[in-house]
Amino acid sequence: MTRPSEWFDDDMPGTPAAVHRPLTRRQRFAAWLHEHAPVFVVANLLFILLVVFLWNRIVVVIPPGQNGVLFRLFSGTEVDHVYGEGFYLISPLNEMHLYEVRKQLIQHEFDVLTAKGMSVRLSLAIRYQPEAEMLGLLHQRIGPDYTTRVVIPQVESVMRKHLGQYVAQDVYTNKDGLLTRAILATLDEVGRNFVHIDDIIIRSIQMPDKIRSAIEDKLAQEELSKSYEFRLQTARQEAERLAIEAEGLKQHNSILAKSLSEPVLQREHIEAMRELAKSNNAKTVIMGSGAVADGKLMFNVAP
Repeated sequence: MTRPSEWFDDDMPGTPAAVHRPLTRRQRFAAWLHEHAPVFVVANLLFILLVVFLWNRIVVVIPPGQNGVLFRLFSGTEVDHVYGEGFYLISPLNEMHLYEVRKQLIQHEFDVLTAKGMSVRLSLAIRYQPEAEMLGLLHQRIGPDYTTRVVIPQVESVMRKHLGQYVAQDVYTNKDGLLTRAILATLDEVGRNFVHIDDIIIRSIQMPDKIRSAIEDKLAQEELSKSYEFRLQTARQEAERLAIEAEGLKQHNSILAKSLSEPVLQREHIEAMRELAKSNNAKTVIMGSGAVADGKLMFNVAP
């Protein structure tokens, strides 16, 4: 039984016709490549063009400060896995969505209608960031534009709900910390949608000029009234202090008057003269008082 001719090397000189060695795999591939060279070249060129065309869908580089969420064409969003920074190769049928996970700042202005129909314009600075471990659910349920879908609308909604119960003056003056309470309620509400808000800063509160001037004048008058009441209170306290001091002095003099007798006064007079005589600038002093005056007490001390 003979083998197919392509299995043997007929070009090798000196080989008997009855005995031919089979071709190696390399030789068979070279023969096939030589025979199908145009098709092979065209196929490789098409493959290279396809890779170049789909390069951005196959090769994904996630830069610092960002995370990725992969969407698979046949299975949907991977909600249980978040791709960190680095280099990835994915199927061109899938798509990688990148999210900024650094802290972000957005400034926003909106109007709040207060209890008596007065409009107050708030200017806010909102500092926020998505919860990195929940990016899959955030992408699936809200999407990349979560700032305009969740952050800003919910901040406006909660602030309007809480501040709309008060009059414009209370909002302008932050009566009883109502702005702080509204901000805390906003932080809690937005945090339920896979976004963490670090802080909400009220940059300014704007009102019609006439209303603002009226409120400021009223506040100024209230401060003047408080200052006047403070001065009155200070004067009352000073009067009470002086009255107490005078009453104490009166009682002291009354007690002292009862304890002073003629002999006691004479003794105190003599002690005073003696102390005077001990002075470095002492002179000859002759004084008398009452019964002692007849005897003329004399203390002669050289200067």
